[in-house]
Amino acid sequence: MSASPEIVISIPTSEPGIGKLITSADSPHLIPGVKAKAYDLWPDDRGYFLEVIRMKQGLAQDFPAETTQVSTALSYPGTIKAFHFHRRQTDLWVPAMGMFQVALVDLRENSPTFGLKNTMYLGALRPWQVLIPPGVGHGYKVIGERPGVLVYVTNRLYDPQDEGRVPYNHPAIQYDWETQHK
Repeated sequence: MSASPEIVISIPTSEPGIGKLITSADSPHLIPGVKAKAYDLWPDDRGYFLEVIRMKQGLAQDFPAETTQVSTALSYPGTIKAFHFHRRQTDLWVPAMGMFQVALVDLRENSPTFGLKNTMYLGALRPWQVLIPPGVGHGYKVIGERPGVLVYVTNRLYDPQDEGRVPYNHPAIQYDWETQHK
């Protein structure tokens, strides 16, 4: 098996705004390698059941069982956690509670969509999971009045050497985290 080529990361200069708003899981405007898929919720009078992952199936079909890690984060309304990226790790995000404004930006210098931004509103009102490949900067803002719980599955164990960070308000990316009032 040959080693995959190193992903070259750069900060693009983008137009201000939120980029392409993604409202369907098969949108042609998704950054290449990003995948979205609705997940099933089984509600009843006690609450709901959500199946996060089945190994070797769905968006996680290529995740190796021996290095897959499942984690969760609770964030309060208005919290922004952005941007970070990985050179080798793939993330699978499952917003399990609340609503998230998910922001993605293609930081792969050799990508035909370098600098493209995507925004997805995910969670209770749009129960999607989203696969985020290496080199795609990602972050979120919890929107609404309730905390958000994000379950995330990674195809590799946590490695701080693989992770990079870009400030949420980086002047070149110009992502607009303000409420759009549209």
